[in-house]
Amino acid sequence: MIFEILVVGPLAVNCFVLGCEETREGVVVDAGDDATRIIAAVERHGLHIGQVINTHGHFDHVGANRMVMERFNSQLLIHEADRALLARASAVAGSYGITGENSPQPDGFLSDGMEIAFGKRILKVFHTPGHTPGGCCLYIEDEKTIITGDTLFADSIGRTDLPGGSHEQLLKSIQTKLFTLPDDVVAYPGHGPKTTIGHEKRHNPYF
Repeated sequence: MIFEILVVGPLAVNCFVLGCEETREGVVVDAGDDATRIIAAVERHGLHIGQVINTHGHFDHVGANRMVMERFNSQLLIHEADRALLARASAVAGSYGITGENSPQPDGFLSDGMEIAFGKRILKVFHTPGHTPGGCCLYIEDEKTIITGDTLFADSIGRTDLPGGSHEQLLKSIQTKLFTLPDDVVAYPGHGPKTTIGHEKRHNPYF
């Protein structure tokens, strides 16, 4: 599988370019900023991007949605509970002194248990509210890989002090959706380094 991480924007978001090596179909996850770099990575791999997927709707994860979607004629997917955040991205970014761009509205919605195929690869959606009401993680079972957005970080968890956040709900999401996966599943968060489910079960200070 093609799996490239680009660290984008002033808040250092991990953007993921995923592709099927056989069919060259792919997806982009969390096109947060630096659209020209994301587009260049996609073109370097020769991918057709059917979907741009947001793990959640915060401005730092959605700022390059429009440019990437327009370049590849892609559809946008996000959980419906985070839909309203897309139109507020620029204003929220500005409150942090950052220039941001509102995202187009989604073409479809993520839901728990949904499967998204790109070529012969499949992403399984886990709805993991807590950081935001519509936060989701994306599991690639045959690669033992999960993209956790801002739900779970290496030795930490997502912040829950922003509008719509819930500490209790986030802990429940992680325990019931992520910590049920095999210990050797590698977790790639929305910011910072990768980790494993087993490491977080044993060492994450929030559990």
